[in-house]
Amino acid sequence: MSTTPPNLPVVSKIKKDTILGMISKSTRVDGRKLSDIRSIEIKTDIIPNANGSAHVKLGRSQVIVGVKAEIGSPYPDTPNEGVLIVNAEFVPLASPTFEPGPPDERAIELARVIDRSLRELKAIELDKLAIIPGKRVWTVFVDIYVIDHDGNLVDASSLGTIAALKTAKIPKAKVEGDDRIELSDSEYMNIPLRSITLTATIAKIDEYLVADPVLEEEAVADTLIIFSLDSEGRITGIQKSGNGYLSSDDVRKALEMAKTMTKIYMSKLP
Repeated sequence: MSTTPPNLPVVSKIKKDTILGMISKSTRVDGRKLSDIRSIEIKTDIIPNANGSAHVKLGRSQVIVGVKAEIGSPYPDTPNEGVLIVNAEFVPLASPTFEPGPPDERAIELARVIDRSLRELKAIELDKLAIIPGKRVWTVFVDIYVIDHDGNLVDASSLGTIAALKTAKIPKAKVEGDDRIELSDSEYMNIPLRSITLTATIAKIDEYLVADPVLEEEAVADTLIIFSLDSEGRITGIQKSGNGYLSSDDVRKALEMAKTMTKIYMSKLP
């Protein structure tokens, strides 16, 4: 799917020319080289009432991710598997372009990208979240809150989601007679992760590819390409946004850049 996020800040031609002029000399508005990513800070277990949580700072972009597990019914087409639900919300204070109300298409698209990055690889072993197969399973909610927007919300959200899932704990469930479920007060289990998958976002600005774009760079980019990669460097998904084009050579170069980015991202995980 290719979409163009609306409501990006308007950048004057002078500013755009300045950004492009710097990039043509292999530097950027914040002093980074084209392939450099911003500083990363990850804190986990920040929400006491959640099963898992993480606060991620990627440069000045910040997201909070909460994981909550509840017992519910399985989907009819996957009766022996748990349920994964990913939601995203853009908190109005995070950006002048974010407004109160239901999630807009940008938040929905962000949630879909994160959901697909997990679901396509079957990163969570959902079959291990079945308590009474066909009847009762764990439903895992991943809620992403963007609290400060300075570009590349997908990678920040991906890092937060994996950090929260890796550190999440859910009580062990025991099935008694008459399919009654008892939850332990003292024994917990990890959410079963089969593998780790993270996203890497690259912007194409004119003829140049830049890693981990800030908001100003996103606003002048011709297109963005987002790779989902697992810990072995295998592609689990590709997302393009914007109306610009990418040549086959662009995609190859962006993929190599993405592989380097995800290695760095993975080294920062708890």
